[in-house]
Amino acid sequence: MAERLTTVDTQLRSEHAALLIIDIQNDFCAEGGFLQRERNYNVGFAREVARRIGRVADAARAAGMPVVWIRSIYDFKYLTDAHIAKRAMEGCCMEGSWGAEFFEIAPAPGEFVVNKHSFNGFRDTPLDYYLRSRGIRTLVITGVATNVCVDSTLREGFFRGYYIVVLEDCVGSNSRAGHEGTLATVRNNIGAVVPSSVMMEMVRPSAPASAIAPAASASRQ
Repeated sequence: MAERLTTVDTQLRSEHAALLIIDIQNDFCAEGGFLQRERNYNVGFAREVARRIGRVADAARAAGMPVVWIRSIYDFKYLTDAHIAKRAMEGCCMEGSWGAEFFEIAPAPGEFVVNKHSFNGFRDTPLDYYLRSRGIRTLVITGVATNVCVDSTLREGFFRGYYIVVLEDCVGSNSRAGHEGTLATVRNNIGAVVPSSVMMEMVRPSAPASAIAPAASASRQ
């Protein structure tokens, strides 16, 4: 039976953790992207979030931790009727479009890219197979939107038995209430929420004992 990982430092060991980068795409993050253009969403937070994720990705690569990119492709031909009814108009993250391209940062050669057609990065994708085939036990979560695709993906990961560590300064949303709600749910019921600086310190070859942080409380709402 595998060792139970009860602290953030054990969960973040590079030999069994993977960094997930969710939906850092122009239509969600860029001025002139779908959400800003069609819904007048404030995407001003996205550039700094993307830059922080870029720094975390560099640290993960240096430590030998897999970096996995998850992106939305939302052509109506891929969506459920319920999703289409809610969206009402096509045009977000269309296959092959500028809007579907990565924003500010991009995969390094050879990094795994998952195309998804729902909010959940596991649904009808090879993500779970890829992670399990590499012995991954912890998902280090980054991306947008905190309360939509990030939330849906981390919950599914937790239900499948992965440890969840959310980097609180590497996720973001147009909805501050939604963002804070997801972080609170993770802290209380799912996993750990830590600054990216903690993760980068942990994946160094010789992280000092003072960097060790306890896992989030197991209390339930």
